[in-house]
Amino acid sequence: MHHLIEEARLANGRTIAIGMGTEASAASRRAGSLKKLARRRSTTALLLCAPLIVLIVGLKLYPTFYAIFLSMLDRKMEHFVGLDNFAFLLTRHSFQLVIFQSCLFAITAVVMKALIGFIVAHLMHNIRGRNQRIWRGLLLVPWVIPLALSTLTWWWLFDPSYSALNWTLNWLGFESIPFLGTTWNARIAVIAVNVWFGAPFFMIMYLAALKSVPEQLYEAAAIDGATAWQKLRFITLPMMRNIILITMLYSLIVTFADFDIVRILTNGGPQDSTHLFATYAFNVGIESGNIPRGASVSLFMFPVLATLAFFVLRDVLKRSREVST
Repeated sequence: MHHLIEEARLANGRTIAIGMGTEASAASRRAGSLKKLARRRSTTALLLCAPLIVLIVGLKLYPTFYAIFLSMLDRKMEHFVGLDNFAFLLTRHSFQLVIFQSCLFAITAVVMKALIGFIVAHLMHNIRGRNQRIWRGLLLVPWVIPLALSTLTWWWLFDPSYSALNWTLNWLGFESIPFLGTTWNARIAVIAVNVWFGAPFFMIMYLAALKSVPEQLYEAAAIDGATAWQKLRFITLPMMRNIILITMLYSLIVTFADFDIVRILTNGGPQDSTHLFATYAFNVGIESGNIPRGASVSLFMFPVLATLAFFVLRDVLKRSREVST
């Protein structure tokens, strides 16, 4: 059967089929209305986010730039000295200890939190039904409790006179351990508290990432005879790579800026061996009255972390584009 298609010439000279013209114009109208709706929604979203943007600028960006300005002044904050404060800090043995302790604390704690969170997330992922929600809520308790409050509890557990841990060791026939009395014991103690507090955050992030991995991939791998290790290496880790990188980057930045744990447990002791950048900056800037030098301490890791964040986020964006295409 031959169908006759009538054609009509438009004002701009183009020719379309009359039978299809109505559908094309309706589609174009729908596309135009969708674009208007998208623009309206983006404008509304921007207006709704405006108070938060102003708050972030006021509480984050302004203090950061003001701290950079302060770090380049002398102690009386009257003369510009450039990078002299940073150069002076690098010659101090106490600040060199701060650099070592901060790197040890942050890197060790983040790696342990990532490993524990990854293992617990896999265990939780294999629990089905209501029990998973119950266990998930219980495991999130350390992260939900205010850090200062939970650190006070740990301080009591580590106390040399009233430690419940030492009481248990003595009851079992072992000698007491000076948890906060020696350098390495104190370092291990503050790292352990940070891991206890932060591991649930990794667990919930990795659990969400695991739930987004399609089950069909595991089924296809099982049909091909893949082992559990091969599934983990070639399916789970590549699919979770972005969330692993972002979570570790965020945790590394937050851990480097940690203040409460060291301030409450050791206050930098013994012999300034557990100071972090935040606690040492408070000690130098507030307690000793040298605000510019304290600002220099707090900003010391900023270029390193900013560079690390740039490369990590660039890798994440690159991988996201590859997956989308």
